[in-house]
Amino acid sequence: MSSHCVIVGAGHAAAQLCLSLVQGGWKGRLTLVGEELYPPYHRPPLSKTQLDPAKELDPALIRPRAFYENQGIELRLGERVLTVDRTQKRICTDKGEIDYDHLVLCTGSQVRMPPIEGVSLPGVYGLRNLADAESLRHCTGQSRRVVMIGAGFIGLEVAASLRNLGLDVTVLEREKRVLSRVTCPEISRYVEALHRDKGVKLELGISVEELSPSAEGLTLHMGEDRVMSTEAVVIGAGATPETGLAEAAGLEVENGIRVNAFNQTSDPDIYAMGDCCTQWFSPMEKTLRIESVQNANDQAKTVAAAILGTPRPHEALPWFWSDQFEVKLQIVGISAPGDEVVLRGKGEAGTSFSAWYFRKGLLRAVDAVNDARAYAVATKCLKSGINPDPGVISDTSIDLKTLITQIKES
Repeated sequence: MSSHCVIVGAGHAAAQLCLSLVQGGWKGRLTLVGEELYPPYHRPPLSKTQLDPAKELDPALIRPRAFYENQGIELRLGERVLTVDRTQKRICTDKGEIDYDHLVLCTGSQVRMPPIEGVSLPGVYGLRNLADAESLRHCTGQSRRVVMIGAGFIGLEVAASLRNLGLDVTVLEREKRVLSRVTCPEISRYVEALHRDKGVKLELGISVEELSPSAEGLTLHMGEDRVMSTEAVVIGAGATPETGLAEAAGLEVENGIRVNAFNQTSDPDIYAMGDCCTQWFSPMEKTLRIESVQNANDQAKTVAAAILGTPRPHEALPWFWSDQFEVKLQIVGISAPGDEVVLRGKGEAGTSFSAWYFRKGLLRAVDAVNDARAYAVATKCLKSGINPDPGVISDTSIDLKTLITQIKES
């Protein structure tokens, strides 16, 4: 009897795993179980083009339905997994039971709801899937004023998209600067200036204590008896890993489902990948939960190799991107507080520049603003173990081709 691989979740990681298993010659059964009614679709457009009510809301499928049909992959969509029985190697769904030989959890994450009274009131939105985008689209078609709580990537991308649609947008962030957890102050200042120039109202160091209904929609209550009225609120305060199934099954969980270098959980027949899992990251000597399309895809390739009997440890270099107005921010590697930051360029409005992060003389990450060349060179440096001279980086009269030559000669 052939082996049966069951995938729980229908995001980017699931789509890549199906492809990688097929390309690797998988001969067993393959079943994908997803709560939504769609096969895996691209998530980044949700905070961008999918928010325009004038455009058709249609999931941008990662691969057409025909791919799954042609490969004999069973799609069980609109089906929710309730429990995992590790002893019997069986999952129970709201529509029946499914036995497995290999189980892969790619359950993703959910919107992190801040501890604000009234956060579940009508008119408060999150954004993680197509249904959320549909609700928010309806809001944008009916409202003119929106408050975004949180100034991370999702919060700022949604703010930019709504502002482009002509809405009055205010962003409230409890930290003293935007993107404070992922970028240096210089990048934060650039992004703040960009949004303000486009008409987004940014208020930093502000904590919302309560939301209450009002005649206009919602009232936000902040410290010092300050209030603000709006028609809608969007929560962009980060994401929480979806670990309920894993916890109930007795798997190790700590800010995500803990996995080893091969993305195996504490049960060797169960794997986890994508936003829901946490994994050791050698360059920072700590476990991390990385939320990105690239990480989901790369971890899926690691899982496929393990299931196919050709295991190789996950060593992919993390990279991310964010589109806000006409600006593309590309990040490769992972920076940390205390890193030395070397700027290449002045970081002024309308210019291209990059921030290079060094730790004990070693290059660890680069943020590139509308600078594809810097991003490409930084990626090559990080993959090749090249640690460029900070003086060369900061001197814009020296072409970055100099570093490419170093890489080729090493």
